[in-house]
This record gives sequence, C-alpha cells and structure tokens, in this order.
Amino acid sequence: MHQRPFQQVDVFTATPYRGNPLAVVLDGSGLSTEAMQDFTNWTNLSEATFLLPPTPEGRAAGADYRVRIFCPGRELPFAGHPTLGSCHAWLKAGGQPQVAGKVVQECGVGLVTLRQDGERLAFAAPPLIKSGPLAEEDVVLIAKGLGVARSDILHHAWCDNGPNWRGVMLANSEQVLALQPDASILGQLDVGVVGPRGKVGVIGSTDADGIAFEVRAFFPGNNGLAEDPVTGSLNAALAQWLIGAGLAPKQYVASQGTRLGRAGRVFVEQDGDTIWVGGSSVTCMAGEVLL
Repeated sequence: MHQRPFQQVDVFTATPYRGNPLAVVLDGSGLSTEAMQDFTNWTNLSEATFLLPPTPEGRAAGADYRVRIFCPGRELPFAGHPTLGSCHAWLKAGGQPQVAGKVVQECGVGLVTLRQDGERLAFAAPPLIKSGPLAEEDVVLIAKGLGVARSDILHHAWCDNGPNWRGVMLANSEQVLALQPDASILGQLDVGVVGPRGKVGVIGSTDADGIAFEVRAFFPGNNGLAEDPVTGSLNAALAQWLIGAGLAPKQYVASQGTRLGRAGRVFVEQDGDTIWVGGSSVTCMAGEVLL
C-alpha cells in the first residue's frame, strides 16, 4: 500500500453537498480489482472511480485517460456522474486533454467524449444497448412496486446503456415526488421515473426555475432498494428515449434528488445526432488515500 492522490467530488451541483458524491482515486496503477472493490465498499458511496493511463488501443483512438467505475458489489461499464466527476478531478489535478475543450475517457463501454461548457462538463450519451417498450408484465410489476395504478404510467421504455434501467413516465412531478416504492417488489430492478415539472402534465413546459422534469432512480442496494441522488446514466438514457419519442424538447433541465434533500441539476441538449448530458461539479475533499 502507498499514498495515492484522492478527491471527493460532488457532481451535478455547483453547491457543495447538494449533488451526488463520488470518490476519485487519481492514480489506480497497480491496484487489483479486489482492492478497488474493497475501497469502494468502504467509502459507503454509490460509486468510486480509479484513473489509469489509457490502454494502447485507447490512446491510439484519442483517449486522454482510462477510468474503472465501481459501485458497492460490482464494477460498472459506464455511469454518468462518475464520468463527469472523474473528468472534473482529472482536470483539477492538472490533466491536459489532447484537444482543447474536449476530453476523451476510456471506460468499459469504450470511448466517451466530454466537452467543457463554461464551468460545466457534459458527456456524449453512449448508445442504448436495449431500447423499445417494456414488456407489459414489467410495467404492471413496476406500477405495483411504485404504489401507483397501471394507468398512471403514461409511457415506458428500456433505457439500458450499461446499467439496466427501465424507464417510466408519470403525469407530473408531484406524482414522482410522492412515490414510496416497495422494496420487496422492486428490489431487483433498476427503475427510473420521470414526470413533467412545469405546468402540471404539460410536457415541454418549465417551472419558475427553468426545470422541465423531475427524475427519481431506484436500484438494488446493499440493504434492499436504494435511491440515487442524481444519476447521469439514467438521465442520458431518458433523454434519448424522451427526445426520440417526442416527449421532451431537444434542450431541457431535469431535477433529481429532491426527496433526498439534494438539488441535482442535469442539463440535456441534443446537437445533431449527439445528446449531451451535463452538470457542474465541485471538489469537496482533496488529499491522499492509503491504497
């Protein structure tokens, strides 16, 4: 073991402690998968990342760094808030991208491009691995697990971009915020719920803060069902589904984490064939970690 540079970053917020925290080990060289997983479990955070030099293939394709992403119990091929937070930490630590204003990250799903939008970073949403409507039995199960009527789920789709998200839309943000899901029913599913936050039930409108949607994310945790404060992968997948289906405008802001006392803000924009998912990040702790 030796001391390695470390940052704890709050993602999808410009205000410390109102977003989704991430542990970033800035030098993961020589660490075994087991050591990375053990450290992740110890942090008690939803994810931890470990930065590494690109593979030869990745470097040849333009990667600036490689990241391995872990959540408690498993490694993830891709996750959104770890992508933004890792890039933020890499830049804060002096990382210099090969192309100004553009960072290329290598991870389990391949190469992910990030761009700098002023103080915010945004990643190009990776293509969906699985899309299209959910099976009706899944929708019925999700409705039961969320404690709503089947008729309250107005739209649904696979939103699988690594994490196996199932997306459902309710009529409005009030319904989304009122949910009290049943862990015994949803405990093994990754479920994302979205509802319009502007004029009640009106898709494409915004509230006084310019927010168009409220989002909540439920997934299997160490002690049953867990809720994620702000979820980049889910918002990326939701954006591809909602914009593609005409259920959302090509540019909008989503809120997430409200029920958890957070104020996550996810900025979505379609530019040509690419959907960018962005947000602010702030470093809350910096120093060294023994690994």
